[in-house]
Amino acid sequence: MNRVPMRDGYGKALLELCRLHEDVVVLDADVAKSTRTDWVRREYPDKYVNVGISEQDLVGTAAGMSLTGFVPFISTYGVFLTGRAWGQIRNTICYNNLNVKLGGAHAGISVGPDGATHQALEDVALMRVIPNMTIIVPCDWYETYKATLAVYDMTGPSYVRFGRNPAPVVTTEKTPFVIGKAAVFRAGRDVTIFANGIMVYQALQAADMLQQEGISAEILNVHTVKPLDIQAIVASAAKTKAVVVCEEHQCIGGLGSAVCEVLAQHCCVPVELVGIQDTFGESGMPDELLEAYGLDAPSIVQAVRNVLKRK
Repeated sequence: MNRVPMRDGYGKALLELCRLHEDVVVLDADVAKSTRTDWVRREYPDKYVNVGISEQDLVGTAAGMSLTGFVPFISTYGVFLTGRAWGQIRNTICYNNLNVKLGGAHAGISVGPDGATHQALEDVALMRVIPNMTIIVPCDWYETYKATLAVYDMTGPSYVRFGRNPAPVVTTEKTPFVIGKAAVFRAGRDVTIFANGIMVYQALQAADMLQQEGISAEILNVHTVKPLDIQAIVASAAKTKAVVVCEEHQCIGGLGSAVCEVLAQHCCVPVELVGIQDTFGESGMPDELLEAYGLDAPSIVQAVRNVLKRK
């Protein structure tokens, strides 16, 4: 399985946007090498601004630039962007529906050795609750590239969340990507697994394991957490009548919560949540942390067994 860091897709897309559009500017909070915005700094220095380690200034500066006609792409570690600058994101960007694009890097527990302080596990919840915000959690570097290009074409605030380390590539250049549209990656009849981010790969691995047990799992890549593809979620849940939701994020407030809110209103079926269980992370190697926190394929398989007992 080929592995490429999702942040490479973000950096590649920024280069293309800078080449194509005069109004694109890229801002960073002194972590350009980590977010791949150093690629822009080298190729298009006039389009790059480093505000220093000052996330609130990062957001405020981008807001002001958007009011003059620029389309700012701002990025730093997701835990600091959504946490330290939440007030500015809410009151300055989203309240005024400004055309600012946020990139949350180093998301999830798979950041690894950086540890709990740098592992964004609550960022989707923090962004999802704010009106006007679009939230995308790509599954690999191709999808991160496509998502970054796509948010330029929409008007209004957006948050694209991506990881640090090499992640399995599960899509291709030709795989369709549309904001707000979940994608069926594998058809099935017994259970639906909704996933995003690196958990899409884990879900596909789990589906192969479940097939050995005679269980047919349908896999949907729900890359857009907001606006959620309600029609696709309800249709698949109604078909299989059992659901597992997988995310590299707290079970509280993220994709799992969003899916449960929809199903409670439109299609009541049993649901199991695979995610961070109301705890902080720790330092470790990415794959070891995924296993330790129950985010690997065997953990998804067990969640499927559990939900099928309630079907």
